[in-house]
Amino acid sequence: MTEQTESIHPAGTGTLNLLLRPLSRSWHFVRRWPVIPVVVLLVLAVFAIFSPLIAPHDPNDQALRSSLAKPFWYTEYYENDRVGSKIKEPHILGADKYGRDVFSRVVYGARISLSVALVSMISGTILGAWAGITTGFYGGLFDELMTRFVDVWNALPFLLIALVVSITIGQGVFIMMILLIMLTWVGLVRNVRAEVLSLKTRDYVLAARVAGASDIRLMYKHIFPGVSNLLLVLASLRVGGLILTEASLSFLGVGIPANVPSWGQMISDGRDTLDDAWWVSFFPGLGIFLTVMAMNFLGDWIRDRTDPRLRQLRD
Repeated sequence: MTEQTESIHPAGTGTLNLLLRPLSRSWHFVRRWPVIPVVVLLVLAVFAIFSPLIAPHDPNDQALRSSLAKPFWYTEYYENDRVGSKIKEPHILGADKYGRDVFSRVVYGARISLSVALVSMISGTILGAWAGITTGFYGGLFDELMTRFVDVWNALPFLLIALVVSITIGQGVFIMMILLIMLTWVGLVRNVRAEVLSLKTRDYVLAARVAGASDIRLMYKHIFPGVSNLLLVLASLRVGGLILTEASLSFLGVGIPANVPSWGQMISDGRDTLDDAWWVSFFPGLGIFLTVMAMNFLGDWIRDRTDPRLRQLRD
């Protein structure tokens, strides 16, 4: 009996290992490559690009009969309710208090949030890279003035600046981009400057200077490649923060105008009806959560792949 058990056990273990091997390989692939974050971001990008084709309704169309209509899986509401039974077509994710389709507004909100964050990130990264490389390379009075400006900006409450701009200039997508660009490039200057101060004393930079290379060539041919990985990591990690900042300002009413569907504005619209209509705030909040988490995971992966020290520890 013992011999039979011993002879059967290895075979069973081998079969189990054979069945688990594909799962183990899949899990290793998912851990090694940012599959899930990329899939999430691709879906959101499709929503943003093709929102007019995907959204079943205009995001600003109001239908008072559909006020606080429930999502489509509440079949009893659409079949037996006195109000819900009169709605011709069920709303996929319900409707808000004005009868606006939540799914359509979430889809269009992805376009606003992603476009604002990406434009602000790219523009702010370019400006921050230029300022950081220039101040770190030349030093002197320009470096001192730029450093003091960064210190003053970081000491100012960003919410207060946004409130003052909203009151004096007004609200708009372009104004929001300008505020986020300022928030982005100022945060990059110190990191880039510190890296440039180290790079400009390297032997290959000094050799290029002796060979007669101009300052422009030294900065953007020899020093910029050394800070490109840093810029890529910082930019990817900041996208999630920019989306959260835009959503927070829109929630407070000083960000995107109310007539433009944005995730932060949708959460603000649904805060008074959380008990009766949780879906109005939940789904835009879910969009923010997925986007920020995907960008953070992607940024961590880029950092791990570009940092030789972390790559050696991982391998």
